[in-house]
Amino acid sequence: MNIFASISLLFHEALYRPLFNGLILIYNYLPIHDLGIAIILLTVIVRLVLYPLVTKQFRSQKAMSALQPKLQEIKKKYPNREEQTKKTMELYKEEGVHPASGCLPLLIQLPVLIALYQVFFNGLDPKSLSALYSWVARPESINHIAFGFLDLAKANVVLAVAAGIAQFVQTKMMLPKKQASVKKSSDEPDIASMMNTQSLYVMPIITVVIGLRFPAGLSLYWVITTLLGIYQQILINKEYDQKNATRTNG
Repeated sequence: MNIFASISLLFHEALYRPLFNGLILIYNYLPIHDLGIAIILLTVIVRLVLYPLVTKQFRSQKAMSALQPKLQEIKKKYPNREEQTKKTMELYKEEGVHPASGCLPLLIQLPVLIALYQVFFNGLDPKSLSALYSWVARPESINHIAFGFLDLAKANVVLAVAAGIAQFVQTKMMLPKKQASVKKSSDEPDIASMMNTQSLYVMPIITVVIGLRFPAGLSLYWVITTLLGIYQQILINKEYDQKNATRTNG
């Protein structure tokens, strides 16, 4: 067995199967077998498990956003690249911020997100039931209709657009509030600003396109997980604002 096959097997057994079995287990125990409710409950459970990692990621992003004005000042004051880098690292150290600290939690989350994607994409296929554990009851059939009207086996325009809007709102919340008011100190393009703007508009469009091409179960998951992320971001923003107010008053 080569390394790729080993990684694939590990991914399947450590992430995909537990999540898929969790979805079917929830589906089986619901008084009314509703796959939509099962997807929502599994999404909430996964978000709760990942809460500490996501919180760390959001806090790091918030701290980096807050430093943008000071980073712009360094660029103005120190045109020399080496000196600019030195002063930037000194600022990070002084503020207790590590530029890569938000990447590790995201990298840990990615395999889980990919596994969830496969669960909701493949979960409607009867063949996928072969991945059930022996102690998980195999349903005779999986009802694709959620909430009495939504066919999760087919793409849904409303859910796809809702997922895109939610993605836009969450991305906008993560951007520096004063990003638009920062004046360029030179003719050099502001790479960070350009990337932020692209992510603000490109990611929601990609989300909508994916939602229009794949089963609505995936869009439903994306809407719920993004809404939970927005709520978590609101809590972190409030916490950050309270800390800033305390420092200012102190």
